[in-house]
Amino acid sequence: MAKKRAQNDKSAPAFGLLPDLVGYHLRRAQLVVYQDFAATMDGAELTPGQFGVLALIDANPGLTQTRLGEILGIDRSTVVGVIDKLETRGLVERASHPSDRRAHALQLSPPGAKRFRELARRVRSHENRVAKRLSTPERELLIALLQRIG
Repeated sequence: MAKKRAQNDKSAPAFGLLPDLVGYHLRRAQLVVYQDFAATMDGAELTPGQFGVLALIDANPGLTQTRLGEILGIDRSTVVGVIDKLETRGLVERASHPSDRRAHALQLSPPGAKRFRELARRVRSHENRVAKRLSTPERELLIALLQRIG
């Protein structure tokens, strides 16, 4: 009878085993984080993955596409597609790699570096919003725990 009532009115639903699942809570948190990221980046036309690529290239000028794929755990064709999009938008440049003629050294273009700095300020604000209910030690612990999973 209780199950029928929960389906027919606005009373609190039963969640079964979901509250005990790490994946369930990760997904719910990811939705909140993604929605805030999208609102923060309104008009920037940049996905979280593309921002991550820009951040890695900014921190590692000269990074090859192969190494970028290894760091992100994605295949070469996916990396090429992302870099193609960012290059078309004038954010990333491919240069000759100094020690491997077959590889491209990635770097942010001058406008890409400027744009990245602007977007990084937005992302820091976004991060502060999504973690506002966590103390600094809690935030550090959460990051450490998530790194142990991934």
